[in-house]
Amino acid sequence: MPIRIPDNLPASDVLQRENIFCISSSDAEHQDIRPLKILLLNLMPKKIETEIHLLRMLANSPLQVDVELMRINERPSKNTPIEHMETFYKSFNDVRHNKYDGMIITGAPLGQKEFTEVSFWDDMKTIMDWTTTNVTSTMFLCWAVQAAMYHLYDIEKRILKEKISGVYPHHLVKPLSPIVRGFDDVFDAPHSRYAEVPYDDIATLREIEIVAASGIAGVYVAARKDGRQLFITGHSEYEPLCLKGEYERDLSAGLAPAIPENYFPGNDPKQDPIVTWKSHGNLLFSNWLNYYVYQLSPFDMSTIGKKFARIPMQLA
Repeated sequence: MPIRIPDNLPASDVLQRENIFCISSSDAEHQDIRPLKILLLNLMPKKIETEIHLLRMLANSPLQVDVELMRINERPSKNTPIEHMETFYKSFNDVRHNKYDGMIITGAPLGQKEFTEVSFWDDMKTIMDWTTTNVTSTMFLCWAVQAAMYHLYDIEKRILKEKISGVYPHHLVKPLSPIVRGFDDVFDAPHSRYAEVPYDDIATLREIEIVAASGIAGVYVAARKDGRQLFITGHSEYEPLCLKGEYERDLSAGLAPAIPENYFPGNDPKQDPIVTWKSHGNLLFSNWLNYYVYQLSPFDMSTIGKKFARIPMQLA
């Protein structure tokens, strides 16, 4: 949240140079505040579990957030009761004329498929195009990053020889970026995917900044310079036992998965994992809500797609 300071306070210039978000007393007195409207497109098979993960992260903010849930199409979900879907989820037709301050598009277990083989690919393309005019800031997660980079920026994903699964150290590439405010220089994040968008390919995009990366897992955070899109290739929202559950699921399916790296103490699946990613995960989502959604979105939602504030600090 911004700090309110007297008009023309000399410290204002110093604080602005340090990327501290300030608001003058006169502006604060005329500031309109309303709940942020966030749309969650849930592509994961276990929808209730994913809802819990992401809503927990969104709730860790002083900002009031109104969340709507959306499904990709009307096909029944194999892992979620139909009553739940009919009660809580909207279709794209239900929301296509709405405006939203923010949107999250989740991953999906589709990394080994070509995009044209994905049954809902045409719907996905339509929704991604729609976000550019109807949403202030969109957060793409995991597979959705691969989809967005391919459709919006013509960057191909690269299918990996072995699945990236584990908790990996990352470093800051752009330490003054608002999305990583408060992060340590080195931090951990979980990954679980069969494909990646190559670092060097993303680096060619003039609109995009690579913000954080791993020597093993590649790009972790990238963002448009105008704050309109955020790309997160890992899973900072994961609960402690998520990677364990995926590992045991793949074992049961006879896939002979590798043990998730840097996850179980002593690399022993019988041991409970030690969580090392929770604090940065909470910061990631709270920073997105504050700097990319709250501060960029206009009070009059009808102007979303027409009028946007500048991101309140320069990306380094």
